[in-house]
Amino acid sequence: MRVLAVVPARGGSVGVPLKNLERVGGSPLVSRAVAACVRAELVDTVVVSTDHADIADAAELAGAQVVPRPADLSGGTASSESAVLHVLDALGEEPEIVVLVQCTSAFIDPKDLDAAVAKVLDGDADVVFSGLETYEFVWTGGGDGINHDPAHRPRRQDREPHYRETGAFYVMRAAGLRESGHRFFGTVAVQPVPARHAVEVDTAEDLEIVRALAPFVDEPQPIDVDAVITDFDGVHTDDRAYVDSEGREMVAVSRSDGMGVALLKRSGVKLLVLSTEQNPVVAARARKLGVPVLQGLNTKQTALRDWLAIEGLDPERVAYVGNDLNDLGCMALVGWPVAVPDAHPRVRAAARVVLTRSGGAGAVRELCDRVLAARPQLAEIDQPPARPLTFRPRTAPAPSVRIGQSLLGQGQPVYVIGEIGINHNGDVDIARRLIDVAAEAGCQAVKFQKRTPEICVPPEQRGQMRQTPWGEMTYLEYKIRTEFGRDEYTQIAKYCEERGLDWFASPWDVPSVRFLEDMNVVAHKVASASVTDHELLRALAETGKPLILSTGMSTLEEIDKAVGILGTSKLVLMHATSTYPLPPEEANLRTIVTLQDRYGVPVGYSGHERGLQISLAAVTLGAVTVERHITLDRTMWGSDHAASLEPSGLEHLVRDIRIIESALGDGVKRVFPGEEAPRARLRRVTV
Repeated sequence: MRVLAVVPARGGSVGVPLKNLERVGGSPLVSRAVAACVRAELVDTVVVSTDHADIADAAELAGAQVVPRPADLSGGTASSESAVLHVLDALGEEPEIVVLVQCTSAFIDPKDLDAAVAKVLDGDADVVFSGLETYEFVWTGGGDGINHDPAHRPRRQDREPHYRETGAFYVMRAAGLRESGHRFFGTVAVQPVPARHAVEVDTAEDLEIVRALAPFVDEPQPIDVDAVITDFDGVHTDDRAYVDSEGREMVAVSRSDGMGVALLKRSGVKLLVLSTEQNPVVAARARKLGVPVLQGLNTKQTALRDWLAIEGLDPERVAYVGNDLNDLGCMALVGWPVAVPDAHPRVRAAARVVLTRSGGAGAVRELCDRVLAARPQLAEIDQPPARPLTFRPRTAPAPSVRIGQSLLGQGQPVYVIGEIGINHNGDVDIARRLIDVAAEAGCQAVKFQKRTPEICVPPEQRGQMRQTPWGEMTYLEYKIRTEFGRDEYTQIAKYCEERGLDWFASPWDVPSVRFLEDMNVVAHKVASASVTDHELLRALAETGKPLILSTGMSTLEEIDKAVGILGTSKLVLMHATSTYPLPPEEANLRTIVTLQDRYGVPVGYSGHERGLQISLAAVTLGAVTVERHITLDRTMWGSDHAASLEPSGLEHLVRDIRIIESALGDGVKRVFPGEEAPRARLRRVTV
């Protein structure tokens, strides 16, 4: 045994009673800690030190050995080091490396553990701890600056980062721990972890936060079961019903569910639909899927228990997916309780798995795919071979990218881009007014589009006649009429400098790249339509400038190839859906996290929706930049005005982004000054 992981998990807890058994993402905190260690490739043995029988049972079920923790090491004042040293004595086998892992960190990435262990094994450090990059100014209670001079306040981008200890894990040389009796000795290094992994559970409020985050943070794992049972309303459907003039009820379902169910049936997995309602719609859909259905039930729990007994199934190897309170009894019966993302909060809290797709929008298909993933033989026969990923998730936050005077990245202010595009209608005065709108709203940049019309307009469209504000003309003449040249962009560059804004453009052809380089733009933007234009991408890569790649209407494979050409050192990806205007159900904002993990670069959001809500939600999911089309008036002539923000909308967007940035905070639980008065007035018991 070279590397030993020790998880201290006592039964006592001041903030949350039996905290280590509280479920997050359907699993107890102690089980999540053990699972992270088990999945780490460099960890040989996992041991849980506990004084509580139920914690011991959960630890063993998750794959850990258990060392009983004596009473004198189980009190609130006992150190974690004492528990680790007791485990070393109890095992009688001295590892080279010992890893202290805390249950209070719900989101521990095994890759981060492996990276930290590797640093110690390779001799780079004696101790490595998990840390979150921060640029906070720290003060004493007496008003003295600790890590800064209050009289000198450099900008964030001009300061070196500090690292906040997250408490998730500590990797140590075992001999050094024995000699010092403490987790910090010798050469100490930090293993950076992303902000979404750095939430520590000390209070009931912290617990609610990590439960809410779990569906977004947890990496989907295969679900190894022998049977899948589903509720109907809210799982196969979006929980809405449509009633025609004759009172007949209809519901909306996802066609993709049918293929998933068919593959699951072929794999030998048993299926069942349960519903409390007696509804011909339920029977019709079950008949279409070829799945048995039990409906009109008083208690679904009793029906499920009887069905499991008749089928001779082990409840621990059964999945049940529900969405509302009447599903809780069934979920408690099975080993794999599953919830849809918009389920009742109590249902989500009881779930071992929370799906990413909503009912009626592919929830059943997602569950089927995850069950099939645990049956590799069927997957090899029935599914096309998976393409190996070229890009791997990073073990540290993506490095920031500098554009002009701004840094785009985690912990930096959101970089807001006003997309003027072609909304200037070929008029420099309109362009200036839009630059004013962006500057007064608080944007950092404006963006245009640059084309060589003779290249970009397809031959079959060049002669088509078009009605324009300047009279009837061919489509090619119209595109030439609205395209800015060197004189116009020289004026634009000067005016942007006066207003304190960066400016750049999306080139649609190679000559436009050369044109923009001659204008000395600070960056280049790749439009979604150009993701597969490899000649253009190579020309952009050769500029050495920061590049922003929009990913609308693109597959991951297409993005892989584009990123392979552009490189990642100065790359920012933009999640986008190229529908104008964008309906909310096509926004798919969780792709922001997918792109962050897959490519390890900063990711922003380019929106084409009406309103502000989706763009603001993108910021909460980690978007480092937000780009929105802007216009003086949505009724103006032109193709992009209708899906653009007017001046007041842009002003509100920037204002709300800054509020959200402030509200997100740093994740450190503290008592704020505004709480002191109500705390003194309302608290009856103090500790």
